[in-house]
Amino acid sequence: MRKADEIRALRAKLGLSQTKFAERFGLLVSVVKDWEQGRSVPDAAARALLSTIEHMPSAVSRAIDRTRGVS
Repeated sequence: MRKADEIRALRAKLGLSQTKFAERFGLLVSVVKDWEQGRSVPDAAARALLSTIEHMPSAVSRAIDRTRGVS
């Protein structure tokens, strides 16, 4: 399970605001805020996404862009 401080640290490591992190990785900013403030925890799919973002953020960004039709 990802703790609030781990999610916040991941976002900070990437140098992104909550809004930019959400936009870049196809998340709702309200969800990112809830995770970081401990109001909710990521489900299994979100934990997998966060792990992939941690290890391969550029690959995730490209995949998200492709689903949006962005080249």
